[in-house]
Amino acid sequence: MLATLALDAGQAISTGDLAEELWAGTPLGNIRNALQANATRLRKVLDGAARRPCDTTVLRAVHNGYLLDVSAECVDGNRFLDLAVQGTAALVHEPARALRLLQSALELWSGPALLDAGDGLRCRSAAALFDERRLTVWEDLSAARLAVGDESRAIAELRRMVARYPLRERFCELLMLALYRSGRQSEALDVFHRARRYLDEELGVRPGDRLQRRHAEILARAPDLDRPAAVWAGGRAPAAAHR
Repeated sequence: MLATLALDAGQAISTGDLAEELWAGTPLGNIRNALQANATRLRKVLDGAARRPCDTTVLRAVHNGYLLDVSAECVDGNRFLDLAVQGTAALVHEPARALRLLQSALELWSGPALLDAGDGLRCRSAAALFDERRLTVWEDLSAARLAVGDESRAIAELRRMVARYPLRERFCELLMLALYRSGRQSEALDVFHRARRYLDEELGVRPGDRLQRRHAEILARAPDLDRPAAVWAGGRAPAAAHR
């Protein structure tokens, strides 16, 4: 219930929508009583929490629903999305600032999004959005590291991300560039060949055009690879993202 209300902080959620989120497919004798019982338990948790400027308000009952009367920036999920938008927007012209913003966004995470929020559609959809945005923030963070010349840190992080998300070709592409810039051309090419084998064995497809183009550039030792623009060339053009 708290997660559902926090996703739309400051906005009323109807009893019907709350019931659908909490007990979809489960027949209830009295939905209002069930929600009131949940609200009572939730208020005890909120009232017992340590008071800070962002959590001095309480769960409110409104006409035919409930709302969590806090501002949007008091919810970590919203703060993450805001920092991600700012970091992505600063990526090309202010990579050092982008690095700080994107790191701050990722520091808000402590595990999978909405891990214990249940199987309701609202929470599942929000979790999918957060998880996808988290990966794009990792991609942008790695790009920012390369833009400021921190190849060694980028390589360490990108190896972990490539191992965990082998289908995210952007991670492979950035790792190849980081290795090449560190004078490790053969390792950069090996990353491509391993990605190509994985895609072929798992999905029966070839690497995308962007990854193949990066491979060709590294083979040819293209001079442009050492220029700042190589981080974006052929890739996702950084722009102000939308929440």
